[in-house]
Amino acid sequence: MSGTTSDTHATGGGGGEEQPPPQDDHAFLGQPRGLLTLSGLEVWERFSFLGMQAILVLYFADRVADGGLGMDPATAASVSAAYGTLVYLVSVAGGWLADRILGSYRAVLWGGVLIACGHYAMAVPTAGMTWAGLGLISAGTGLLKPNVATMVGKLYRTDDDRRDAGFALYYMGINIGAFLGPLITGWLGENQGWHWGFSAAAFGMTLGLIQYVAGRRHLAGRKHAAEFALAPDAMRRAVLLIAAGLVGAAALGGLLAGAGWLTMDRFVDLLTLVSVIAPVVYFAVMFASPRVTPEERGRLRPYVVLFLASVVFNFILFQAYSTMMLLASTNAETTILGFDFPASWYASALGAFEVALAPVVAAVWARMGHRQPHASNKIAFGVVLGGLSFLLMVLPTSGYAGDTYRMAAWWIVGSYLLLGLGDVLLETSGMSATTKLAPRAFASQTMALWFLSLALANGIQAQIVKLYGEVSHPVYFGLNGAVAVAAGLVVVVLAPWLRRTMHPVH
Repeated sequence: MSGTTSDTHATGGGGGEEQPPPQDDHAFLGQPRGLLTLSGLEVWERFSFLGMQAILVLYFADRVADGGLGMDPATAASVSAAYGTLVYLVSVAGGWLADRILGSYRAVLWGGVLIACGHYAMAVPTAGMTWAGLGLISAGTGLLKPNVATMVGKLYRTDDDRRDAGFALYYMGINIGAFLGPLITGWLGENQGWHWGFSAAAFGMTLGLIQYVAGRRHLAGRKHAAEFALAPDAMRRAVLLIAAGLVGAAALGGLLAGAGWLTMDRFVDLLTLVSVIAPVVYFAVMFASPRVTPEERGRLRPYVVLFLASVVFNFILFQAYSTMMLLASTNAETTILGFDFPASWYASALGAFEVALAPVVAAVWARMGHRQPHASNKIAFGVVLGGLSFLLMVLPTSGYAGDTYRMAAWWIVGSYLLLGLGDVLLETSGMSATTKLAPRAFASQTMALWFLSLALANGIQAQIVKLYGEVSHPVYFGLNGAVAVAAGLVVVVLAPWLRRTMHPVH
């Protein structure tokens, strides 16, 4: 995702559990009927996930007397980012579980069940149920996200010309959910109580699960067997190890928390450390692997640059649901043309812009044909736009102090317009490049690599947002935006080398 789109462009595909539906399946806008089932699931999953995330930081920062948890804004933003880090780290394991134990259909189903249970838990107005709910949602999203996109790919044969158009429809479905979620949960959360907003997220995920199960007969990959299932003995050992690991981690965490060592700040720091170590280890294994040819190793080097560009951009993007929400709630007008709206509705603007801009960008690239910019330049432009979205916020926040001033709504809307366009440019090209540059021996793990860039972005965010409120708003948004713009310009400078080394990516 934005946290909305960053995981939507897998071209998953072949092999495995069963053959895709026949080519003559054109029941949904010329696409396979199963695309409606999977897109519908993603509409409701994004509705619940981003609807909840739009109010999560506000709930954390709200006074206890008003139903919140009473965190200071910087801590609220840091904990919210740490939650995102956990989601994307777990997603790496989710792909492996689907491949080796559960199978795609069951991984998505059980992931959805865990997500729904998590949102229902958060609907209970106690801090303990909030943390339990976030844990369930993290585990469920880790199972669901890396596998739904793969199931979309299985709807098409490799030579099916409808594949790209199908993913475009799927992408739009995700952003429809991203647009609608904050509207509903935001209004309920800010007018009826935060836990009413979490209840709406639970209801949405339940609807998504119902239509997913009802439409399962139209899905490829719905058999129970995993595609690359472990042998029975190995599977039993794996299940026992996973169960023992989860119980052991929970017990150790409980003991450390009870002893006063595992504080919230230390838990956030631990997640950041893991988010840094994981991609370093992942790349080291690929570079050192004897199964990676010298030619493939040469293509990995430019991918490291693109990976880091994704980290920088998503560091900005994910703050649309943390620091930008805090800024909107304290320093932005919440009235347009006489209509009052909750501050969390600003988050819906991002999904709306991406729904509107994605087909426009696709049409422009199609019209330009071979004259369109190289993938590395598209990614660079996306990073620059992300930085500009933050630099824009320097203007309305300059010359003011405290929380007494109110900027016009159009400043934040304009910032989200730049961010949405940057997201469309970067994600569509970045995910495509990931699938093409990954070594053949690691082809099935490309989604894990992409999710690690998102985990790292959130891990860094969890530390940097601690400065929010410690420095002035112009300094905070200006420095972060300037770093992102500089990173994008570095990618532009490296473009000639990237074009030479990224073959066959255009």
